[in-house]
This record gives sequence, structure tokens and C-alpha cells, in this order.
Amino acid sequence: MLLKKNIKVGKIKLYFLIILLSLFIFSNSKTENNLEGNSTDIKILDKISSKNELIKLTNGDEFKYKDLLIKSMKCKNSEFDDNPEITAYLQVKDLTNINKDDVFVFNGWMFSSSPSIAPFDHPVYDIWLVGCY
Repeated sequence: MLLKKNIKVGKIKLYFLIILLSLFIFSNSKTENNLEGNSTDIKILDKISSKNELIKLTNGDEFKYKDLLIKSMKCKNSEFDDNPEITAYLQVKDLTNINKDDVFVFNGWMFSSSPSIAPFDHPVYDIWLVGCY
């Protein structure tokens, strides 16, 4: 009789352990998905008129801003709350190019805290990464 009680208690502990482990796995996968956003916010400065504009880009869609064609491929927020880091993969084409080549003016990762790591170099416009949502 004592042996049957120990087996039942062992099964209950095993079920509890399985439930606890599955909750842990699903909670980690949700936090990783929350770090990636569906839209990217950038600020564009027109150096000639000295006006800036906040633009919300949907990831994967192209957006035409005056002479630029901007596409945000992916954006991600950092895991740390004290000093948030936002990264985004952007592709920017200059539509005034006479050759009509599909050459990107900028094609790479942009960082919100350190724009000088991969600078966007254009004579008329400047782009800063503001947010990822």
C-alpha cells in the first residue's frame, strides 16, 4: 500500500514539472518575439530647408520621401530597459540617380544610440532611427 502512494505522488510531481517547464519555454519565446517590431520610426532631416519629419515605416514596405525610396526590412529593440538600443535594417535608394541603377545609398543596420557606426551619407538628407514598434 505504501508503494502505491509513492508512485501517485511521483506522477503528480512529474506532471507539475512538465507544466512548469512548458510555461517557462513559452514565456521565453514570447519575450523574444516582443523584441522584434513590425514598424520602424525614423526621422528625416532635409539639410537644405532645415526641416525634419518623423516617418513611420511598415517593415517590408517601400516608402517614397521626396528623392529617396526607403525600405525597412527588420527592426529590433534591446533586452535592457535602462539604456534601450534600437536596431533596424534599412535600404535607401536615391531616385535622382541618372543611371537608374538599383544601387543603394544605404543598405545595412542602423543603430539608434550610435549612428556613426554605419552612417547614412547623403548630401541633402539625414536619417536617424527613432523607434521600433
